Amino acid sequence: MEATTKLNIVEIILDAVKDGLDKHFGVAVNADEITWNITRKEFEGDFTIVTFPYTRSAKKSPEQIGDILGRHLQETEPYVKSYNVVKGFLNIVVADNFWHRFLMQARTAENYGYLPPNGEKVMIEFSSPNTNKPLHLGHIRNILLGWSSSRILEAAGYDVTRVQIVNDRGIAICKSMLAWEKFGKGQTPDSTGIKSDHFVGDYYVLFEQKFQEEYKAWQQSPEGLAHYEAQGKTAESAEAFFKAYKNDYFNNHSALGAEAKGLLLKWEAGDADTVALWKKMNEWVYEGFDTTYEQLGVQFDKLYFESETYLLGKDIIQRGLDQGVFFRKEDNSVWIDLEDAKLDQKLVLRSDGTSVYMTQDIGTARLRYDDFKVDRMVYVVADEQNYHFKVLFEILKRLGEPYAEGLFHLSYGMVDLPTGKMKSREGTVVDADDLIEEVVGEARGNSAERGALEDLSKEEREAIIRKIGLAALKFFIIKVHPRKRMVFDPKESVDMQGQTGPYIQNAFVRIQSVLRKAALTDLSLAEKHITLEGAEKDLISMIYDFPAQIKAAAGEYDPSVIANYCYDLAKSYHKFYHDYPILKAPTQEASAFRLVLSGMIAKVLQTGMDLLGIEMPERM
Repeated sequence: MEATTKLNIVEIILDAVKDGLDKHFGVAVNADEITWNITRKEFEGDFTIVTFPYTRSAKKSPEQIGDILGRHLQETEPYVKSYNVVKGFLNIVVADNFWHRFLMQARTAENYGYLPPNGEKVMIEFSSPNTNKPLHLGHIRNILLGWSSSRILEAAGYDVTRVQIVNDRGIAICKSMLAWEKFGKGQTPDSTGIKSDHFVGDYYVLFEQKFQEEYKAWQQSPEGLAHYEAQGKTAESAEAFFKAYKNDYFNNHSALGAEAKGLLLKWEAGDADTVALWKKMNEWVYEGFDTTYEQLGVQFDKLYFESETYLLGKDIIQRGLDQGVFFRKEDNSVWIDLEDAKLDQKLVLRSDGTSVYMTQDIGTARLRYDDFKVDRMVYVVADEQNYHFKVLFEILKRLGEPYAEGLFHLSYGMVDLPTGKMKSREGTVVDADDLIEEVVGEARGNSAERGALEDLSKEEREAIIRKIGLAALKFFIIKVHPRKRMVFDPKESVDMQGQTGPYIQNAFVRIQSVLRKAALTDLSLAEKHITLEGAEKDLISMIYDFPAQIKAAAGEYDPSVIANYCYDLAKSYHKFYHDYPILKAPTQEASAFRLVLSGMIAKVLQTGMDLLGIEMPERM
C-alpha cells in the first residue's frame, strides 16, 4: 500500500514535533524517541504528545512546551486542525482533509493492513496430538491459537512455516492397538461407519474399561488383598491405597499391562506384524485428523513424527558435555544445573543412555532449524508445560543454538464447559468434532428462529449456517487472551447481540446488503464530502489503526488483539448505521462517502476475521 504510507500521520506529527523542539528550545531528539499515545476518549484529540521529558532542557513548564509545540504544529502542518494542552500532554486534533484523503487512498489498496516482508522466518508448532484418540476441546484452543497466530505473523511480514509433531509412539498407542487386536474382531472404520480417529479412540477407551475390570477383580483377589495387607496399612482406606497404586499395578501385576508393554517392546524391536498394525491404526487416525483440520480450515507445511524424532538429541548432549554445559553423575546419567536461573537441576539423559523428553525436544529443535533456518520458533502448548519450556529454552541458549533468542512458548489456559454440557465418550474430554457439531447446531437453531434463509436451497442454507457456527466457535475462543483460563458456552457463542463472531459477521452482511441496494450510486461523488461527522472520522481512525493492530498482535503472539479490534469496529459500525442514514443521507456526496466508508469497513472486517480463520457469509 505504497500510496497510503505517505499518509502516515504519526510520522508527520512526530517529525513536526522534532522540528519544533529544535527550533523553539534548541532540543535535539530523534522522532522515534518522542513519547506519544492515542488520545484518551475523555479528551479532545486524536494523538497525544508527552512534554514532561523536555522541561529541563527547554527550561519551560510542560504546559508552556505543549502550547508552543501546538502552535508550531498548527502553523507548519496542514493536517493539524487544532490542539489543546492538559498538564504535560499535548492533544492534537487531525484535520478532516487527512482522514478523507486517507480513506480515498486506502480503499484501492490490495491487502490493506498487511505489512511489507521483513525477511524474518518463523516456525510455529501447534496441535501436536496423540494417535490413540481424536482431537478434543483442548486441541481446538491450541489449533485456533496456532493457526490465527500464524496468519497474523504472515500479515505482519514474516515468512511462516506451520508444523506439528505427531505423538505416534508409546504405551498409550499400544493400548489402543492391543484393545483392537483382542476385542476388535476385524472391524474397521468403514465396516462400522465410525469416523476413523473416533474408531481408534473407542478402543483406547475400551482398553481402560477392561483394565479397570481386571484391576477391580485383582483388588478382591487373595493376591490383591495380601498386597494391601503388606503395603497399604498407612493408607486411609483400601480404596485410597488402590487408587494410588494403579500405575504400580499396571507395571508390575496387570496381564493387560504386560501385553501392552510387550507390544511396545515389539514395536521398538521392529517386529513386522506389530509395525504393520501400528501403521494401519495410525493411518486411520490421520485420516480422521485431516477431516477435522479441514473443517477448521487448517493446514500444515510439515509434519514431524515422534517415532522418527524420539532418538534425536544425544549428539547435542555429548557436545554439551564436551563444552561443560552438562555434567555426568556417578550413575552415568547426564544433567544440567540451572539453579542460577532458578530452574533447578534437570536430567537430559538417563544412566542407561536412553533419552528423556527434554533430549528429543533439544534434538527436534535443531532438526527444524536445519530444515528451515528459521529465526524464531513458537510452541503453542498448554500452560501446564510452562516449566518444561523455560528449561528447554534456557538449555538451548546455553548450548549457543543460533535460534535460541527467538524462542517463544505461546502458553494458554484450559477451556472449561458449562456444567452438564456435552458428555464425551470418556466422560472427561469433549471431542473436537462433537463440539463443532454442537455449535453448528446452535447456529442452525438460531437461523430457523429468524427464518432469514428460508428462500435458499438446503445446501446454500447449510453452507451459511456452518460458516456462522464455526465463526461462533473460533471467535469465542480466540477473543480471550491466551493465558486466561476460559469457559466456552456454545449457546452464548452464537448470540447475535453479544461479543461474538456472528455479531461481527452480521456487520459485514449488513454492509453487503447496503452496497447491493446502492449498486448504481456514483461513488466518485465521495471525493466532494470533505467536512466529516465525528462518527465518520472515528470510523476512519479505526481503519487507519488496523496495520498497527496487526503489528501489535504479531509482536505479542496474541490473536485476541485482532478479535477484539474486529468486535470494536463492528460495534462502532452498527451504531453508525443506526445513527446516520447512508442511502438517504442529506446529500448525494455524503451518501457516496458513507458507502465508500462502509465498503472499507467490510474489507477490514473480512481481512481481520480471515486472520482468525473465520469466513464471512454474504447473508445470515
